[in-house]
Amino acid sequence: MNLTVGALWRYPVKSLAGERLDTAEITTDGIVGDRIVHVRGPEGVRTSRRHHRLLGLHATLGPDGEPLVDGQPWHASEILDRVRDAAGHDAVLVRHDGPGRFDILPLLVATDGAVAAFGRDVRRLRPNIVVDGVDGTEEFGWPGAELHIGDVVIALDSRRGRCPMTTVDPDTLEVDRGVLKDIITRFDGQLALNAAVLRPGVVRVGDPVELVRPTNSPMR
Repeated sequence: MNLTVGALWRYPVKSLAGERLDTAEITTDGIVGDRIVHVRGPEGVRTSRRHHRLLGLHATLGPDGEPLVDGQPWHASEILDRVRDAAGHDAVLVRHDGPGRFDILPLLVATDGAVAAFGRDVRRLRPNIVVDGVDGTEEFGWPGAELHIGDVVIALDSRRGRCPMTTVDPDTLEVDRGVLKDIITRFDGQLALNAAVLRPGVVRVGDPVELVRPTNSPMR
């Protein structure tokens, strides 16, 4: 396989729409600036699993390293009003850049072959890295392997179980529950790969990717 980095994504505010990148600095805590602000309520973190209209707000990272929402500072009163309109009157935005901000592991890796088999917009899967040049659903056999991208080494841990966020059209916000049913039927409910960073560095779209299967990490 001739593998390359096909796309890079960052989500500065968890559960909001993210931004596509040409270059990403990756640390052991994932892509710098990824999911560093959360929506919370009295019960804890609120996500677009239940409040799908959050996906209609778009987050980017400003030049100062602070998230912007629809082009405005994330802590602006107008942004809080928009978040509350989507997630409830008692929702707040909280900055949190510790490793615990991720649902599972700091990176989610998708492949073009599996996305093609899925047959829908890749944004529904919310990956950080998309690897191009993969035949079909070969990613299903990748857990336990590593991706080497220049100096960066990424450990592929497990397949990601998908949730109702995949049912939301990223442009219209229409919900089609048949999407998740299809993922369950055709892909055992799992698409893309949970991943950890073993060696940090900078990754660029177009970089060659090497799939390495360490002898001490058998494929699962």
